[in-house]
Amino acid sequence: MHEVSIALNVLDIITAQCKKEGYQRIDAVRLRIGRASGIMPDALSFAFEAIKGDSIAGHAGLEIEEVPVTGSCRDCNAVFTSDGEYVLACPVCNSGSFSITGGRELDIIDMEVS
Repeated sequence: MHEVSIALNVLDIITAQCKKEGYQRIDAVRLRIGRASGIMPDALSFAFEAIKGDSIAGHAGLEIEEVPVTGSCRDCNAVFTSDGEYVLACPVCNSGSFSITGGRELDIIDMEVS
C-alpha cells in the first residue's frame, strides 16, 4: 500500500510549508489526484487519518478531487475523456495510437491554516 508513503510525504510537505509561513495548525488540505495515477483515494484518506496523529495537521480534513483520464488520438485527432482508470484504445476510432494528456496528477492544491 504505497498510499501510506504518499500520505507521509504530503504530511511532511504541508507541515514544512505551514511552519515556514508561521502558522501553528492545519485545518484542511485539498489534493487533486488523477485516476490514472495508481493512487486509491480511499486508501490515501485512510492512511492520512492514521498518520496525522498529534502533528499540526492532527485535526485536518483531507479533501480529494479526482481528475479523469484525458487523451488525444494520433489517428483521428479526437480529444477524449475517460471515467475509467485505464484507456486501451481511442473511444472514437478504436485506435491504439493515442497519448494520455491528463489523469496522472498528484497535486497539493491548498490548505487552510490558523
